[in-house]
Amino acid sequence: MGKITVETCEIEGLKVITPTVFGDERGYFMETYNYNDFREAGIDQTFVQDNQSSSRKGVLRGLHFQIHYPQDKLVRVVSGEVFDVAVDLREGSATYGKWYGVRLSAENKKQFFIPKNFAHGFLVLSDHAEFAYKCTDFYHPADEGGLLWSDPDIGVDWPVSEGMELIISEKDKVWQGIRAFTEGKRKE
Repeated sequence: MGKITVETCEIEGLKVITPTVFGDERGYFMETYNYNDFREAGIDQTFVQDNQSSSRKGVLRGLHFQIHYPQDKLVRVVSGEVFDVAVDLREGSATYGKWYGVRLSAENKKQFFIPKNFAHGFLVLSDHAEFAYKCTDFYHPADEGGLLWSDPDIGVDWPVSEGMELIISEKDKVWQGIRAFTEGKRKE
């Protein structure tokens, strides 16, 4: 391996990946994804779709997931900085409803692997951010689910700086909390 360093997180399945960066006076080079290295690190996935978004400071996207077509995601920041969050929604998990957050930036070049059945979201901390991610299943618009970003039962500690104006889509303002999500799953 050697080209990536993989940190496990307190929630099983989540991993923070730091690539080896080769730099000199011209700039730098790094592999952002190499199937063999990731497989050796326990991330043996086939990614089928790449996405990229651009957002300004204060944009909060999430917490999103696919209901019947869950996706593993490998996320990173191409420019700027975000606080990235995953919430465990795996039935029977000892950490169900718990969250984990990590700062991803163009400077630290870290990536975050989020397995299926996690809700995902991020808050842009820099003036602007380009966010890129790989998915193991295609996006199905009719299959989208979400949790309220500010649900006190989850308790994400978003690093909102003084004077930061949050910019949240209408859809993301009205998702229900994890209690309603869990009750809905029990009724299925």
